[in-house]
Order: sequence, then C-alpha cells, then structure tokens
Amino acid sequence: MTDRTPTTPSPLTLSSVLVANRGEIARRVFRTCRELGLATVAVHSDADAGAPHVREADAAVRLPGDAPADTYLRGDLIVKAALAAGADAVHPGYGFLSENAAFATAVTGAGLTWIGPPPEAIEAMASKTRAKELMAAAGVPLLAPVDPATATAADLPLLVKAASGGGGRGMRIVTELSALDGELAAARAEAAAAFGDGEVFVEPYVTGGRHVEVQILADAHGGVWTLGTRDCSLQRRHQKVIEEAPAPGLPDGLRTTLHEAAARAARAIGYRGAGTVEFLVAADGRAFFLEMNTRLQVEHPVTEEIYRLDLVALQLSVAEGHPLDAAPPLPRGHAVEARLYAEDPAADWRPGTGPLHRLAVPGAVRLDSGVTDGSVITAHYDPMLAKVIAWAPTRAEAVRRLAHALERARIHGPVTNRDLLVRSLRHPAFTTTDGLDTGFYDRHLTELTGHDAAHPARTRLAALAAALADAHGRSRFGGFRNLPSQPQVKTYAADGETYGIRYRLVRGALHAEDFPGVRLLAHTADGVVLDVDGVRREFAVARYGDRVHVDTATGGHAFTALSRFPDPADRTRPGSLLAPMPGTVVRLAPGLAEGDRVEAGAPLLWMEAMKMEHTVTAPAAGTLTSLPVRVGTQVEVGALLAVVGD
Repeated sequence: MTDRTPTTPSPLTLSSVLVANRGEIARRVFRTCRELGLATVAVHSDADAGAPHVREADAAVRLPGDAPADTYLRGDLIVKAALAAGADAVHPGYGFLSENAAFATAVTGAGLTWIGPPPEAIEAMASKTRAKELMAAAGVPLLAPVDPATATAADLPLLVKAASGGGGRGMRIVTELSALDGELAAARAEAAAAFGDGEVFVEPYVTGGRHVEVQILADAHGGVWTLGTRDCSLQRRHQKVIEEAPAPGLPDGLRTTLHEAAARAARAIGYRGAGTVEFLVAADGRAFFLEMNTRLQVEHPVTEEIYRLDLVALQLSVAEGHPLDAAPPLPRGHAVEARLYAEDPAADWRPGTGPLHRLAVPGAVRLDSGVTDGSVITAHYDPMLAKVIAWAPTRAEAVRRLAHALERARIHGPVTNRDLLVRSLRHPAFTTTDGLDTGFYDRHLTELTGHDAAHPARTRLAALAAALADAHGRSRFGGFRNLPSQPQVKTYAADGETYGIRYRLVRGALHAEDFPGVRLLAHTADGVVLDVDGVRREFAVARYGDRVHVDTATGGHAFTALSRFPDPADRTRPGSLLAPMPGTVVRLAPGLAEGDRVEAGAPLLWMEAMKMEHTVTAPAAGTLTSLPVRVGTQVEVGALLAVVGD
C-alpha cells in the first residue's frame, strides 16, 4: 500500500478540552491542559459524581447512569456535553470510545477538534483481521493465520483472538485440538458481549515470546517520530502489569527493524497523533505485528520519562496543526511502570471494591492515579488504582527504586496486587531478563503469591503492633495498667490465618506471650516502635472500623478484628456458590437449569466485574438445586449464585 499524501489543516488555537473518559487518564490530560492554559471539561457517570477527575475540571457534565454502556460509551451524550460546556476539542483518553471511528466522526461533524488520528486511520486498524491485511501490504512482518477448520495437532499451541477491541477480552490459548471448537465459541461470546462484534481469528501462539511495542507520533505534514521501544511482557490475562522503556536486551538490528516497521504502519494509513504499534518478538529474535493502538497507551509515561516529553502536549500541538520537529530528543536512562490494581492475584485475580482510605507512595517516583484518599472503588470500571513510574540512569536502578517505593507505600482499602508487583520486580527472571516473556506469571505466579518463611513472624509482629496501638487509642490513659492484671487479648485475621495476641504492660515493660526478645520503645494510637532482638522496628497503624492496616519498611499488613468478622458462608446452605465480588452475570453454561447433574469443576456461569470475566465452577459433583440468577443479573459480593447439592 502506498503512503497517503498528508493533508495540512489550517492552524488553530484550542481553548477548552473535554476529556471523554474518567479516572487516571482524565486527570492526566487535565494536568497538561492546565499547564498549557486550556480550560477543562469532565464528563461523569453517577458513580463518578464525586470522583477526582470531576472535582479537578473547570466544568463537568453528568452522564445519567452507572454502567459504561449508559455513560462513557454514549458518544452522542458526550458530543452534546462538549457543545453545552463550550469545549472546542475532545480528547478520548484510552479505552471506552478512544478507538471508535464513528465517535471521532461525530466529534468532527459537530465542529469540534478531535485530539486523535483521522477516523479513517482508526477504522483501518479497528479490525485486527483487516489491519493485518493492510500491514502485509505495507511490508510489516506478520504471523500467518490458521484456518480452524483445517488446524492439526502440529499447529498447536494456537491463539484465538477477537478481531475487535482489546484488553485480553475474547482471547483464548488452545493447547489441545479437541478444545478448539469450545474455545472458539467462548471467545466469540465474550467478544460479542464486550465489543458488539463476535468475529475472532486464529493464529499460532508463540511460547516464550515478548510483547514489545513502538511509540509513534505523527503530524499532518508528513512527519513521523518513532519514540523507542517498550517491553510489556509481564501480563495477567493478556493485560499488562509491568512495562518498561526501552525494551531491554534487544539487538540494535531488531530495534531498527521495529522502528522502521512502525513508521511504515503509520504512513500506510495516513496516521496523525500518538499511537502504538505492538509486536510479538519470538525467542529466536523474529518480530511479528500484533496490532496498532490508535490512541495514547496506558504505559505512555515510561516513554515520556526517557525522552523528557509530554505526549499529551504533543497530541494537542498536532491537533492544532503544528508540525513536529525534524527529530525527537535523544532518550536517556531507563523507566519502569507498575500498575497498581485493586485485585487479589492469589484468588484468580479477583477484583476488590470498597473505600480507599489512603494511597501514598513515597520516594522519587511518579504517581499517575485516578483516585485519592476517600475514593470508593466500584465494580463498574477497571480495577487499576494507579500507575507508579520510576526513572533512573540504568535499568537496575529504576527497578530497585520502583520496588522500594511500592514496598513502603501506604495503601489502605481493598486488597491490591502491591506485594506481587514488588516480588515481580525483584524476581531473578525479571531482573536478569532471562525469563522476560509473556509466560512469566504462568511459570511464577504460585511462588510470587505464596508466603516466605519469615512471613508468619512478620505478620504476628504487625498484629502485636495493631493490638498495642488499638488499646492506646481506646483509653486517654494509654489503655495500659501499671499493676499486674489479666492479659489483654486481641484476635485478628489476615491471609486466611488468625493471630491471637495476649499481652500485659506492667510499669512500662511489655510482657507479650510468644514474643521473646520484644521490647516496647514507644506507642501511640497510630504508631508503635518495638525493639526486636536488638533491632528497632517501626509500625504505622491506621484503623477503619474493623479493618486495621499496619505499614512497615518491609511492606503492609491488613487485618480484620475477628469479633466483628461475619462470614456469609455461615448463613448459607452447604454447596452454596456465593459471588466473590460485585458484578454482572454475563453467561450461563449452555442449557443449564435447576435439576441438572453437574460434575466437579464444571463451569456453571460467568461473571463480569471491572472489565474482567470470572468463571464460577461447581465445587463438587452433584445436582444443581438452585439457580436464582440469569444473564444480566447484577449481584453484590456474597450474593447467592447457585447451590449444588447431593
């Protein structure tokens, strides 16, 4: 395909920008707009009425409802909001309508400036199957597609992938030929539900491959920048967790190949603005085009850090019609980003909801977040709380700096993946890059989510600190007595274990059972200092109802006081399956009905929460005696989904 002749728009000056998005990316765009003197307009669902991005905007427009389909995916309402608020431009952020050509057309049709690529370029890349045809014509290397009707065992493993959308939705890995038809059907169903398009395709699944991408920026004057590489191989459920720039360990020749292929891809579709061309790099060094994201990526900060650029400011400049410089600045150093999610990696990445009381990350790191202290995490949206980014002259220094900051972060609220991030950053397979590929978590998740030998002792010390701080806070006299008495008793639950703490404080001396060698140096309602076998240890303690968070130099601990610890399972029949998180039932097993005989481990239904799909399976073989939910049923955590009896 020949390059398109660029069209040069008349220069214009923007004055007010509406961000058709929420959370972290809305706040990120607003930050640059404020620096450039641009007015800002937010849109928000009812669930986001008090969200930080709404409070920080100069004006905000309500989108009635909570669900994305009723709010952030309503392009017609967003265009009306922009016109009503007097905005003259729309920035789509990422996700939602950011890669929707019809929305881009509606924006420009309303006389507004679209801060993104031309609708034709978005449309060209919207279908991955069509995109691959265009890239083949442009000479970009591709994986050969596989016809599922003629696939053989020699073609395994295979990857079933949705033609539309992204974020790992509609994607299945097939390792047995007998499973192909079932996985095709499941991928089609998930893709249709997520994107309104059930088209899928099949290609070889490259084991041991790396996810490497190239940031591009193009103007309307024919200028195209390739801003280095990023490695995004550490993924869960095909969604990125840790990203870095530049991608480590790539030969210079391969970097050149990737840069040239990305530039050809951009020119082939007349691209304008910021975008990302994603590649799969096999273990033998061959690179294959995966897809092109016609928007700003979540992981764009690592590129900004090494190039000392503001990509949002450049997007705005390109949208105003200004040309890029002849060449970008030279990169320096290394940057690593970790996505902090409200989820439990040890429980099949189950998302967490509820109030976020505190989020504070120390150290010389960048924090891009959509939440602040007091935000409420709901099941309506992606579970990402923040991105933490560290830059340093070398990769080893950047990784160390990021792990150190995360370890000492104070995160009080829903369970998060913080411990997984710290352990991932310090794992030899990551630090040496010997095991840096998309199978990282398949191989290492168990060890990364397990407890080391020192964990019980550290947790018991934290529980002791929680008990001492709690007693101090409950009495204006410190909660302690100067004469011998019965031991104070406090019991906490954490990580599926219980910790019973029994102690006395007599004339300033701590007598705690099962804590030999521990002395109390200082205590308040929010902090305790202990001498542990001659080593001074500090514990910061915060209490929110029955939940207690204890932060130390080696990580945080979250406890629940057992005296107020309800267990929904105690109030349900044996064999009851309870919702592990708030969400929506999106699928039932074909033909499933009460009275059916089910086998142990058989999938019964699928729930969607925070843009992720979770399978609910039969706990044992038996009869399905109750199925109170249907497709579309919205449930809260602990709600009864089904009962499997004898």
